[in-house]
Amino acid sequence: MNEKEIAKEIISKILYITLATASKDGKPWNTPLYSAYDSEYNFYWLSDQNGQHSQNIKENPEVALVIYDSTVSEGQGRGVYIQGKASELTDIDEIEKALGYIYGRKNKQPRQFIEFQGDYPRRVYKVVSEKFWVNGSETTNGNFVDIKTEVDLRS
Repeated sequence: MNEKEIAKEIISKILYITLATASKDGKPWNTPLYSAYDSEYNFYWLSDQNGQHSQNIKENPEVALVIYDSTVSEGQGRGVYIQGKASELTDIDEIEKALGYIYGRKNKQPRQFIEFQGDYPRRVYKVVSEKFWVNGSETTNGNFVDIKTEVDLRS
């Protein structure tokens, strides 16, 4: 399997992403999230609008995602690393489409878009993915070195 196929397999298999955000003054925050994705490998999730990562996204949309297959034995783990821009969705059509992806991945009927607006606490978020990498390894002078290889998932 080539790197592109590996990346696509991991994304389809693993339900949780790890989202890394930073506040406007650079304080990092990392959180695991259940997510879904579209055909362009943009990612969607639901979160409390007052959560630290949600607040960070309002201040600084630059994010990183990791989707790591930890189901394999030590030394065999593979992951997909993604750089992109995140935002809270406000357009009703976009929210409904995102809810279709999120609840569709669970094989459940989507909630109504109104449950993610107004006084409701949760919002729908999206990362527009810009770059993708998969990890691999090589040996340098007898030492294991973790490497990343950029892949184009959209071609």
